[in-house]
Amino acid sequence: MTVDFQLGPDLRGKRIVVAMSGGVDSSVVAALAARSGAETIGITLQLYDHGEATGRAGSCCAGRDIRDARAVCDMLGIAHYVHDHESAFRATVIDQFADDYVAGRTPIPCVRCNMGPKFTDLFQLARDLGADALATGHYVRRVAGPAGAELHRAADPARDQSYFLFATTQAQLDYLRFPLGALPKARVRELAAELGLGVAAKPDSQDICFVPDGDYAALVEKLRPEAGAGGDIVDLAGRKLGEHRGLIHFTIGQRRGLEIGGSPEPLYVVRLDPADRRVIVGPRAALAVTAARLEDINRLGPTDDAPLTAKVRSLAKPVPARLVGDRILFDTPEYGVAPGQAAVLYAGDRVLGGGWIADTQAAADALAA
Repeated sequence: MTVDFQLGPDLRGKRIVVAMSGGVDSSVVAALAARSGAETIGITLQLYDHGEATGRAGSCCAGRDIRDARAVCDMLGIAHYVHDHESAFRATVIDQFADDYVAGRTPIPCVRCNMGPKFTDLFQLARDLGADALATGHYVRRVAGPAGAELHRAADPARDQSYFLFATTQAQLDYLRFPLGALPKARVRELAAELGLGVAAKPDSQDICFVPDGDYAALVEKLRPEAGAGGDIVDLAGRKLGEHRGLIHFTIGQRRGLEIGGSPEPLYVVRLDPADRRVIVGPRAALAVTAARLEDINRLGPTDDAPLTAKVRSLAKPVPARLVGDRILFDTPEYGVAPGQAAVLYAGDRVLGGGWIADTQAAADALAA
């Protein structure tokens, strides 16, 4: 079995910390690191411990997952440490998730988690342990470029996680390793089986790990009771078409669940107005935007001299765009661009950074101007 761990000659035989969630990906990374001859240490951050998640397959960083990570480390004969970061995770991820929905934004908790507990805290822990690198099971590639380490899409497009790592800083990228970025998921599971890892067939974790039953609206309403307040559904002219049970049930571009009739064409959620608790709906054409203003932009490469593409949702295809100051300008109108989501910039397969979508400019407004 030959797999390039992407360590490089500078890390052979050095100390590596592996971020272990208890899943198959990070377990394979730990096994490959140990086999490379590096002194390997596994660290698991306990981010939450809901009762529902304790025995549920496919959760992350709680209950059974911690036990699975420990079992893998025991089998490999490497050290394993668990650090309780539940309070920090609640403050920086869960509370922010609830606040975003109350404010009419569509959050991405996985990015917040990577920006906070998973990277910031893990980096400090890894450095405190004297590690020469931190390795994770993310499906992205770290490529040595002329100006330093670069972040690239994974070789397997179906598993690529670069959208969720756009906020990685250059200093973090220099310290990180992503051994699985060149592998398809099927091969990773084969490796897990060949290595005798008990998690080889374990299901992947769900996107929102802290919502055990997938009912994020119920979680938000529990944390922020005011989020359940109803209001009106109105058209673009402000005419009332119906009523809703809370803005938390809607996102930009949504068509299902409006429960209004009488329109000659399908209606979509175009905007959310938290101040007046209104859901504004319109035809699909009203979703078209020509630009978006970004906040907290992170840059991982030059954005001025190369043709760019931008990805504005995790499952969207990158589209041609330009970054001018803090505004991303789409070559052709883009649909379903929601405040609270991220816009991630690419030059080919390379991630150049990105930012959080603060607001958008509708195509109709651009024409009127």
